[in-house]
Amino acid sequence: MVLKRTCNDPAVEPAVTAQDTDIEQVPIRKGFGEGLLAAAEADERVVGLCADLTESTQMHLFKNKFPERFVEMGVAEQNLASVASGMAAMGKVPFITSYAMFSPGRNWEQIRTTICYNNRNVKIAGSHAGVSVGPDGGTHQAIEDIAITRVIPRMTVLVPCDTLEAKKATLAAAKMDGPVYIRLAREKTPVMTTEETPFEIGKSQLFFEPVLQKPKEETVGIIACGALVYNAIMAARKLEEEGIAARVLNLATIKPLDEEGILAFAHGVKAVVTVEEHQIRGGMGSAVAEFLAKKYPLPIEFVGVDDEFGQSGTPEELIKHYGMGKESILAATKRALER
Repeated sequence: MVLKRTCNDPAVEPAVTAQDTDIEQVPIRKGFGEGLLAAAEADERVVGLCADLTESTQMHLFKNKFPERFVEMGVAEQNLASVASGMAAMGKVPFITSYAMFSPGRNWEQIRTTICYNNRNVKIAGSHAGVSVGPDGGTHQAIEDIAITRVIPRMTVLVPCDTLEAKKATLAAAKMDGPVYIRLAREKTPVMTTEETPFEIGKSQLFFEPVLQKPKEETVGIIACGALVYNAIMAARKLEEEGIAARVLNLATIKPLDEEGILAFAHGVKAVVTVEEHQIRGGMGSAVAEFLAKKYPLPIEFVGVDDEFGQSGTPEELIKHYGMGKESILAATKRALER
């Protein structure tokens, strides 16, 4: 995989590798565990609360080093949120975690009312999000979590693309004041960034710029988040081989939206395709479309789950079945350019 140069300093570029098969793959959730540990080492106010899934969510790293700052809530996600809100009111910086289907899924009302309504400084890490959880099936596949978190006032929503960005997002969340939701994938996914690649809440990044010099009227812009940023880049490379110019924007912050960055990106393309491992309705694509409809209307195609529940299968099978693989992104970009 080759990510095109997007700035003058190679130290802050995304990782470059010769072949698709050569790229390192690490679970995104691992970056959360490492980031939480680093945040706790830097700030004694950081505490961790989990709903009986410490190893699955990678909170065991924190628990093992800081057992006196860890609380095992058991399978009680509503209490998980409410207790964290109380701890935040007393000056702590609580991180709570479970599968995304259960937090923020099961405890949405407590997150809304005890955390966000009161503007408590609680960080919510939703692990095992998306259909790529695989065999766990539709009951455990959170594909609505971006929608239900971004709609809550005062909530910041982060969807890191790889393990390194997840670590940076966790550290950034610990330093900011206010509720934050961090969406994490379970499976090993390609590491696209480096330790030096910058991360800032509320800022998008151009991850792929084609060598092809095409006029705006022949260029498509792909905006992606989470693990599917990799599929978007692979699709852009294939399009370049076919003579079609496609740019890829990594949108790791869904809320607050990088309006300036998205607007500048949109001004350079004829059409936009959004790519996310989430329901099309209400997710990242909807956030982008809502903004562009007001500021810069242009053709948009949406890649994601189209009003269906998940099901059991391998991650690869499910990504392909629900139309989120490279071929589906390719088809969507071509449809967008034809409009």
